[in-house]
Amino acid sequence: MCTRCCIGQLACCCGSAACSCCCGCCPKIKQSTSTRFMYALYFFLVTVICVCMMSPTMEQQMRDRIPYYSDLCLKLNAGENCSTLVGYSAVYKVCLGMACFFFFFFLFTLRVNSATGCRAAIHNGFWFPKFLVLIACCVGGFFLPEQDIFLEVWRYVGAVGGFIFLAIQLMLLVEFAHRWNTNWSSGVKDNRLWYGALALVTLVLFSVAVGAVVFLGLFYTHPEACLLNKVFLGVNGSLCFIVSLLAISPFIQRLQPKSGLLQPGVISVYVMYLTFSAFSSKPKETVVVNEVNTTVCVFPFNSGSESEKGIVTGVGTVILFGCILYSCLTSTTRRSSAALRVCRNSVPETERARCCFCFGDDTDDYDEEKTGGGQNVMYDETEGTVYSYAYFHFVFFLGSLYVMMTVTNWFHYDNHQIEKLLDGSWSAFWIKMASCWFCLFLYIWTLVAPMVCPKRFEA
Repeated sequence: MCTRCCIGQLACCCGSAACSCCCGCCPKIKQSTSTRFMYALYFFLVTVICVCMMSPTMEQQMRDRIPYYSDLCLKLNAGENCSTLVGYSAVYKVCLGMACFFFFFFLFTLRVNSATGCRAAIHNGFWFPKFLVLIACCVGGFFLPEQDIFLEVWRYVGAVGGFIFLAIQLMLLVEFAHRWNTNWSSGVKDNRLWYGALALVTLVLFSVAVGAVVFLGLFYTHPEACLLNKVFLGVNGSLCFIVSLLAISPFIQRLQPKSGLLQPGVISVYVMYLTFSAFSSKPKETVVVNEVNTTVCVFPFNSGSESEKGIVTGVGTVILFGCILYSCLTSTTRRSSAALRVCRNSVPETERARCCFCFGDDTDDYDEEKTGGGQNVMYDETEGTVYSYAYFHFVFFLGSLYVMMTVTNWFHYDNHQIEKLLDGSWSAFWIKMASCWFCLFLYIWTLVAPMVCPKRFEA
């Protein structure tokens, strides 16, 4: 059994076989899922390296724990204490390599519709050679000539790519809200309890949104300061209320009978989250209280210790990059790609109400199963690809640029550190506020589009 597993892993690393775990007790996995997981693993590893490069704490730990660290840096021509391997410029170069890696595979897999060709085999296997290529791309960025010009140009390329990735995230959120309502509503004709589930979830969502407004009003506003916070909290809260009324208005219900309060509930919670995140990202304000300069409009930590702030930053970083990975993976499923108009669903899908409706949307039929000493792999692409390979790599290309800009605090990169990821900057504040309005605009468009373009939405 162990020999079979080793042979299987060797075929995975150096051949076109699908990757799987050696443990036979692991649940079955689709070949398409296994492939996407491996690319996500590459993405995660490079992201961790970028985080380490922006962390003075990690740099100090390396100095203290690696013997002859300074001598090693000099031998590698990395500058004193490896100064060229840390900071925002190093992150730009590493992310350039990762972006080039995924952009190459985007071009390489264009118009691949069958999983049996040589290009599909390279996409689905040969993981060790591809890992070496990724390393070579990331290292190659450090040998570019005219690096000052490169950093200036690449900064704006990263900003454009990061904004496009944000737009894809928001479009996926709107699609998720509509799909959730459609899926659960489809179960009403068989079981009336789905009505209760819809009502309960809707009530919870709006309770969270209203609670968030109250929370932000208490902790992120002040009678003598934080004017922007007051204005934007009022604007965003009012817009959420307006879209909720719009979703259940008679003229929208006539064109979209499945439009309800669940979708605006999801949108409202996300908008309030973005508003909270924007307020947290805004530079701190001070006001004189009893002749003492007091920081206002920030959440009052109990201890304010460095260790507590480090924990909060660590948790925030994990959540942030978890969301990035989720967006990269879910945006490439057949259902999401069709919603984003990247590809068409040739077969009309029938909804079956499920609590975990997000999973299993690609296909439920498998033609072949690999049994052996390790995890079973189901080959779900024998009749064709279940997602667009090229679009998959393009999303990860954009995700690479978004990671680059996020880790380096967008346009406030000078002297930035990963430990200050959640500290204030105006660029992060305005990007998150713009995301709020763009998300609301997208949802409103999905409601009014059948009236504006009736022929396009005719069955």
